[in-house]
Amino acid sequence: MYKLKYKIWLDKDGKVFGEGPCFLLKGIEKHGSLTSAARELKMSYSQAYNLIKNIEEKLGFTLITSQTGGPGGGKSELTAEARLLLEKYTNFHQECQVQLEQIFQKHFGKD
Repeated sequence: MYKLKYKIWLDKDGKVFGEGPCFLLKGIEKHGSLTSAARELKMSYSQAYNLIKNIEEKLGFTLITSQTGGPGGGKSELTAEARLLLEKYTNFHQECQVQLEQIFQKHFGKD
């Protein structure tokens, strides 16, 4: 009858990191490019760039390093801190999914 819906994010004087930024960082890791990651998420480059810069400001550390131009074009890479944040958030989110589904089933699964 009911479906479980939820959003999980990290807060530091306001929303700082959640599923959207997580997908963006995974896209950068996959493609080696902020432009390609933004395109995959149907975001403009400027939206993605501003999102990264706002998160970096709130967190107090750099998420990506970028190199512009060159023969093969520019590239972006995650910093060690960004990789650790991505790993922790992904593991945390997956564990929350399992626990929330169990709690949901306990209370609503028998209806």
